[in-house]
Amino acid sequence: MQDFRYCPYCRTELVAQLQEGLLRQRCPGCQELFYKNSKPCAGALVVDDQGRLLLARRAIAPFKGQWDLPGGYLEDGEHPEAGALREVLEETGLNIRITGFGGIYMDTYGASGVATLNIFYEATVLGAIPEKLDAKDDVAELGWFAADALPLGDFSFENGKRAIADWRARSAR
Repeated sequence: MQDFRYCPYCRTELVAQLQEGLLRQRCPGCQELFYKNSKPCAGALVVDDQGRLLLARRAIAPFKGQWDLPGGYLEDGEHPEAGALREVLEETGLNIRITGFGGIYMDTYGASGVATLNIFYEATVLGAIPEKLDAKDDVAELGWFAADALPLGDFSFENGKRAIADWRARSAR
């Protein structure tokens, strides 16, 4: 159940109500029903010409200091492909080209308990890859890793681990 107390439309105190077998919040004033939805996220499994995967070390909580796939929350109305392109550019400075679909994975955002719907794409870098990668935004470090040398013991979110496992399985075919 969301932690809202008052309706954002008419300021009436919300009540819990069983609907469709789930406990939801409803406003007795304007009758608005509030759904608790997973937060949409997009990211990319960026692979270089040597078959290495790009990972980003997180500079912020949750999982500060652990590795992750580049990605993040979608903006309101943003298509997941556009979000993946934007997030990779914001975090790495690299422009990428989507080459395929990587998968959809459910997770939570650390200890917050906020449910996330994570959409990943496979991608390559457009143009030449700089010799030294420049971590940006909420990233402390970037690195390229061979499929058999990924730091999964020091990895942040379960959705990323599952996306990598599926990518490795597809790459092995």
